[in-house]
Amino acid sequence: MRAFTSFFSRSHRLITRTLLCPYVCISRSSSSTLRQYVVLHRARNSLSLAQYRPYYSSITTQDEQTIYALSTAPGKAAIAVIRISGPACRQIYERLCPSTAFPKPRFATLRKLYSPNLPPTPLTLLDSGALVLHFPAPNTVTGEDILELHVHGGPAIVRAVLAAIPECVKALKGASLAAPPRIRYAEPGEFTRRAFANNRMDLPQIESLGETLSASTEQQRKLSVRGTTSSLAARYESWRVLLLQARGELEALIDFSEDQHFDESPAVLCASVANQVRVLRVQIEAHIANSVRGELLRNGISVALLGAPNAGKSSLLNRIVGREAAIVSHEAGTTRDVVEIGLDLGGWLVKIGDMAGLRRAGLVGADVVGAVEQEGIKRAKQRALESDVLIVVQDATTEIDPEVLEITKQCVEFGIHVLVAINKTDQLPANDSVRDAWKANVQSVLGVPTDRIAFISCKEATTPSAGNLQSFFNTLLDTFKDMTAALVPDSDPDPSIWQESLGATERQRVLLSECLSHLETFLTTLSPYNSFHDPETVGDAEEVDIVVAAEALRSAADALARITGRGESGDVEEVLGVVFEKFCVGK
Repeated sequence: MRAFTSFFSRSHRLITRTLLCPYVCISRSSSSTLRQYVVLHRARNSLSLAQYRPYYSSITTQDEQTIYALSTAPGKAAIAVIRISGPACRQIYERLCPSTAFPKPRFATLRKLYSPNLPPTPLTLLDSGALVLHFPAPNTVTGEDILELHVHGGPAIVRAVLAAIPECVKALKGASLAAPPRIRYAEPGEFTRRAFANNRMDLPQIESLGETLSASTEQQRKLSVRGTTSSLAARYESWRVLLLQARGELEALIDFSEDQHFDESPAVLCASVANQVRVLRVQIEAHIANSVRGELLRNGISVALLGAPNAGKSSLLNRIVGREAAIVSHEAGTTRDVVEIGLDLGGWLVKIGDMAGLRRAGLVGADVVGAVEQEGIKRAKQRALESDVLIVVQDATTEIDPEVLEITKQCVEFGIHVLVAINKTDQLPANDSVRDAWKANVQSVLGVPTDRIAFISCKEATTPSAGNLQSFFNTLLDTFKDMTAALVPDSDPDPSIWQESLGATERQRVLLSECLSHLETFLTTLSPYNSFHDPETVGDAEEVDIVVAAEALRSAADALARITGRGESGDVEEVLGVVFEKFCVGK
């Protein structure tokens, strides 16, 4: 096998230098080296991929070692959970709970915990009432034997029990055990790493687990729960298998196209494969777009309040956050810098910024726009252009400021969601004609739809329903829903599964983009067939480089395999390191 691998490596280096030699559908290349490479490459795939079944890399888990850690947060608490995973669970129990029966699987048993001293040293009571649970392998979270100690949560008790666990090794050595087990404190994320190594969890599930632990809003919770199932990994795997099958069809042409053993002509086969890849490309593009929308749920939606001085931006901010977060004054230009507030708004994580009012430099009445305010206006414009949602606060008693109009139009052009809150409506006449005129004016000048225009009065907002603020908040939440709704490609008959694509992480999105790039290379290579949608209409095949096309499919499939951490590229440990570096000890 080692000689085979060495020969394959030499052939791979040689073929890399000779890829300019075209392999065509009809006229085969006469290069014997090229043929050897393809045969070896296909042989390697048949060994490692096991006829396109999911490939599971071997990961060093140090099975002979038993790990332990505090699984609950440190500090005073009613209960603390200490988790032990590995082959030495029974031996540790026998030292901590001497002369007692081993607990039944998955039954909580009350036990006294003692220090594992050897005679003649007397036993020291560590905890007078601990719940002990045993979870036998392989149906556990790590796939190994697990022992959980639910002890009293006092820091001293927790420290004593944690210190006693490694002492069990010394006690076992003293008992003349031929090969005492190795027991050590767990590394960050090691329990989850072992779950992955033992096929109890896939990598997308693990990433979602990390998000579950850090979720602070309802929408973040829903996002993380979507990924805790195996659906995402199953979809990535189905795409990978499709690419491997397509690649197998192309490589079969290399070896057998002259033998005339195909039901289809080579040209029709290439066109059919190209059509399959085009459909897959659309699905991956939608998946990437949905993952970007999911980032809004994960990292928060950026909202900016824009308007002229004294339009009521700070007052609206205070009503939204429910406290006096910004200074409110009749003096124009009170807010100079961007005031950022993070909050849970209806289940969405929102980062809302109150900014300086926009007005032109120079004389404004008796006031002069100074250097500090000019810098604040500059920052306000930049913050507006970087936001996800722009709320334009307009004084109902004045005209729209040209500065506000200019920045708002730019935001509309950039695809930023714009809402207009016409404030101080308590000063308007009590008839609908004025409001209708305002709506028509805003829609024509700013291009904002009427359902995104609200009339409010922050002065009247003594209760949530006063000043029409609750209706405005509902409009804002509806905007959030539209921004974070999953996109569904027309080619997919099941739109429900695309909700889960919102949970794709940034790492997954980067690898999906890499996969998409390789698919573009493939379609470019098979460009003679890109204009055909019905394979039966394809005429004679034009010369294309099948080797390059097959290699592009291999690279695309490998990018998908790295998403789940089950790839064959040799960088599995590097992938896992990126994922697990954010996990705490005990998880």
